[in-house]
This record gives sequence, structure tokens and C-alpha cells, in this order.
Amino acid sequence: MSKSATARQPAALISLPTMTLLGAVLFWGSSFPAMKAALRVLDPWSIMWLRLTVGSLILTPVLGRIVQPRVILNRWKLFLPLAALQPCLYFLLESYALKYTTSAQAGIVAACLPIMVAVGARVFLAERISPRAYAGLLLSVLGVVWLTLAGTPSGDAPNPLLGNLLELGAMAAASGSILIIKHLSEQFGPWTITAVQTLAGAIFFLPGIGPLLHVPAADLASVLPVAAYLGSCVTLGAFGLYNIGVARIPASRASVFINLVPVVAVFFAWLFLGETLNPMQLLAAGCIFLGVWVTQKSA
Repeated sequence: MSKSATARQPAALISLPTMTLLGAVLFWGSSFPAMKAALRVLDPWSIMWLRLTVGSLILTPVLGRIVQPRVILNRWKLFLPLAALQPCLYFLLESYALKYTTSAQAGIVAACLPIMVAVGARVFLAERISPRAYAGLLLSVLGVVWLTLAGTPSGDAPNPLLGNLLELGAMAAASGSILIIKHLSEQFGPWTITAVQTLAGAIFFLPGIGPLLHVPAADLASVLPVAAYLGSCVTLGAFGLYNIGVARIPASRASVFINLVPVVAVFFAWLFLGETLNPMQLLAAGCIFLGVWVTQKSA
């Protein structure tokens, strides 16, 4: 092999999968401050209905090709709990979490997701977890508790304890949905699963139309671009990009990228919302990242 070919090889190895996974992380991380900004104007149910309706409208031209109702109804015992967990329960918990805590803290709590998935895979899929992975899990959980207790009330975080616990519940719902998706992906493509979730979520959050009727036109106009971004880039784009990456590299490697979401969330929260973490919370965040790192190194 020539020197020029050798030099080109590393770039080729990180091209498509890495770029798609990093793109998904960028969108997911940016969703925390975007949701926080939208929730200053709209009710959680309203912003979620707008977000999922935007996603559904984008999918409308291709629904006939990616969704076959008869086939999906035959697997309703999996699709129903999937839709209940995500987007319904997940988005509901996360929306209210961001009313009570900062997007930076919520983003860091989200770092527990890969570990929750690992534990769920051990319990329900009989996947082996090493003692080192258990140690990392314990360390990260202690970090989450520390982060939660170190939070102080503020204008943007009136009840950080409640908000962080709600975010932790959202991550549990997301973990359950990932385990179901792993099973469904043997028969259905990623866009079919995404379409079913998006449509189900738009129906579930339909009561959000009511509060929208009482929002001043100027306020509604100011938040519509945020809803469009959340619906197109975060709801559809991030999941699509992540699924493309997962299809090309092992899932264990792809899950490592999720750990970058809190970093992106904190950066965007600082850039757009002026949020900060106190010194104790920064140490707690380090504890969470260390636990995640130990768990990933044990894979």
C-alpha cells in the first residue's frame, strides 16, 4: 500500500458514520436550550404538539411507502408500548423537567441514557455486563444524585430537584423505547419506526391545541421557528442521522456518541441562554462523565 493511500485511509474510516452520528449529537444537544426557550412562551403540551405535527407533515409525502398499517397493526403489542414510552411519556417528562431545571443540568442527566440501556439489555436481552461496568453505573448514579442536590433555585430553575428527577424518568422511558426498537428493527426500517412514533405523538399531544388559542399572535410567531427546528431537525433529523450511523458501525461504538449530548447541551445553554453550573455541579458532572467513561471502557 502506498504512503498516500495509507494517509487517506483514516479520513475514510471516519467519514459517513462519524459525521452522521456527530450531526445527531449536535441536534440532540441543541434541543435542550431550544425547548427551554420555547417553554418560556408555550405550554409543554403545545410545544410538543407543534413539534410532532411539523415532523408528521414533513413525513406526509412518503408515508405511503414507509408505513403499512396492516403490518404495523399485527405488531401492535410492541408498537403501542413503544409509542407510549417515546415520544409520549419521554417528551412529556422532559418538557416538564425543563420547566423546573436548567437545560444544562437536564443535558448532563441525559448522560445516564447509555448506562440505562446497558442495564436494560442485561435484564431483558441477557447481555453480559462486567463488574467494571457496574462500577461505572454506580459512579454515574451517584453523580446524578450529587448534581440534583447541588442545584439551587433560580429564575430558570425554580425546582432543580424535581426537574432533574423528571429528566431521569424521561431517560428511563427512552431506554425502554430503545430496547423495543432493537427488536422491531429486525422487521421494520428506521424511518417506519420513526414515522409511527411521530404520528402517535402528534395525536397524543393534540390537547396542546387548546392553550395555543390563548397565546398572543406575536408570541406564537416568535416561537414557531423554534418548533419548526425541533420538529424537522431534532425529531426527524437527529433520529435519521443516528440510525444511518448505527447501520454502518456496531451499536456499542455508536452509543458512545450519545455521551457527547450533555457537552453540546451545556455549550448551547451557555451560548444562547447564559446558563451556568456552580462549582459543585461541575464536579458532579465530572463524576457522571467518569462513570460513563468507565462503563464504556468495559465494553
